[in-house]
Parts: sequence; structure tokens; C-alpha cells
Amino acid sequence: MKIIGVVPARMASSRFPGKPLHPICGMPMVEHVFRRASLYPRWTGLYLATCDKEIAELGEARHWPVVMTSDRHTRALDRVAEAAEKCGETLAEGDVVVCVQGDEPMLHPDMIGASMRPLEDDPEALCTVLAMEIVDEEQFRNPDTVKIIHDMKGNVLYTSRAPVPYCREFSPSIGARRIYGIFAFRWHFLRTFNALPESPLELVEACDSNRILDNGFRQRIAPYPYRPSFSVDSPGDSEQVEGHMRNDELWGKY
Repeated sequence: MKIIGVVPARMASSRFPGKPLHPICGMPMVEHVFRRASLYPRWTGLYLATCDKEIAELGEARHWPVVMTSDRHTRALDRVAEAAEKCGETLAEGDVVVCVQGDEPMLHPDMIGASMRPLEDDPEALCTVLAMEIVDEEQFRNPDTVKIIHDMKGNVLYTSRAPVPYCREFSPSIGARRIYGIFAFRWHFLRTFNALPESPLELVEACDSNRILDNGFRQRIAPYPYRPSFSVDSPGDSEQVEGHMRNDELWGKY
């Protein structure tokens, strides 16, 4: 089974223009992501996908494989699918394409391994989302954090920016989980997904996973324990990341 990784990145962002090249501890954010993702040992290939010259020039200067994509994509998975088509690998239907979001500068390579596990365990599984435990109430209440509701077999039931599951008083014991920006798809299902129109709950919640559920397909959670690892949605988030980055176990190893 081939495993293709794609890091999608673009300069245009409504809340944070130029985000991929924003420096964190002296290194562009997307460079943290790509270098950390490259530590996962099982890639058939790992690619940077972008429509922007500035990002492509960074990747080429670092000798990374860069795939230029359309500037019309607004969803990361559309860019990922185009890059997978163009990367030069011949993919079988059951091969896997992993989207590694470019705004997760503190990711750990074992997160990618966790995302692969449900697909390795079940040949019928179509796609996964990394589901990290939520341990503090501020993150639970934050609408930038997309929460996951799943059944007892690990199938996603719903994803929401609301604080779910409902609780009067937050405690880690309620089992809340959040989407972390790593998504693994069977190649045939990624194409199916991207051919579907945006769905009602996807638009309401601004979350791609709900398109899968709206259309009657199943997405598996890839459960992952809490780790201090923060995505960057706005300029202020980068300060939080810098405050934790130098204490991270991978700092200085890439």
C-alpha cells in the first residue's frame, strides 16, 4: 500500500494572510510542518502543494517535492487531491493519501501513524480524522476548535464548533475530542468526496467532515491522547505556539 502525504499551503487567508510563511521560533510555519511530517518513516512520498510562488520557492530552496496547484481551491482537500493526481505516483484505489494541514507546526510523526491505523486494521475503512483528547475547558468552549462526536465503534457521528457533548461543568472525563489537522483517505474515496457538492451541515459548521456524514459515508476517528500541540488560526496563536515549541521533544531534531 502506497502512502502519499500532502501538505497544502496558500498565502490567501481571511484571518491570517501569509500564514504559511509566518515565522515561529525563526522558521516559517509550513517548514515546521513539513520537516516534522517528514519524520514519519513510511511515506511513499511527501509533497508540498501550493498555488503561490513564495511558498513554492521556499520548498524548492529546501529541496522538497513541490506540486503547483490551482489558485481556485478554497478547501484543503481539493488541493490535496490535485497534488496527488500530479505528484507522479501511480495510485491504486486502496492506496492512501494523507492531508497534513499546514497550520499544525507542533505535529508529531506518530500522529500520522495513528491516522493510518484504522485503515490498516480494516480494509473497508474509507477515511480517518485524528481525534485528540480535550483536557481544558477553554479549548472545549472555543469555536475555533472543531469537536467530534463518535459512536462506540469509532465512527464519526457529527463534528461541531459548539461545545459538544453537552455538559454543565466541563471535565476531561466527558471524553471530548477535537479534530487535529491530519486526515487520511483511501485514494478512491478522496476522489468521491471531492466530487460531492458542499453539504448543508458542512456549510453550517464550516467543517469538511460533515460532507462525509451528510452523504451517508463513515469516517473513522484515529484516537490520540492529549499532547500540547496548537494549531495556528490567527496571528495571536503563533505566540502560544512559540511559548511551547522550545519545550517540545522534537525541537532541535529537524
